[in-house]
Amino acid sequence: MRLPGRYSGTARPIVTYGTDPVLHRSCAPVTEFGKGLRHLVLDMFASMEAADGVGLAANQIGVDARVFVIDCPDADGEDVVGYVVNPELTVLEPREGEPAQEVTDEGCLSVPGPYAELPRAFRARVDGVDAAGQPVSIEATGMAARCLQHEVDHLDGTVYVDLLPEEHRERLLAEAAGPGGELPA
Repeated sequence: MRLPGRYSGTARPIVTYGTDPVLHRSCAPVTEFGKGLRHLVLDMFASMEAADGVGLAANQIGVDARVFVIDCPDADGEDVVGYVVNPELTVLEPREGEPAQEVTDEGCLSVPGPYAELPRAFRARVDGVDAAGQPVSIEATGMAARCLQHEVDHLDGTVYVDLLPEEHRERLLAEAAGPGGELPA
């Protein structure tokens, strides 16, 4: 799941909301594994780091593929770092003393700038495969669980603002667009 030199790829531009239909449709399952997929994952880590993000889905760099990367702290402050190809999300029951959901600010590299409070499950897991097609899982809590849910939403064609009431979504998109009225490409 971890890649040596994971930040050694080439940073690619982030696709912003409304500028490319790849953000708004379900991504295609990955069927070819190997060097090309490994390079994509390295580029995704580099793109996430360059944009100062904590997670990134392939469609956020214009690639129609069910892949995401994550480098995000969990509820205990431990970094959850990895990637999953063809992820399947499972929202998990909370353990003793944990909340079922957490409502906190959420943002997105594809909607640069604004944040909005959004409820997400406190504990989640994704199961999928790595770049060689071998099974992997990531289970996380807190912000990292939020990130897992957020990235799988991306791969399903949903950006976090799509989960908000229309008026709130429009206000956030206008804020992200800035005075010029367009989201940066």
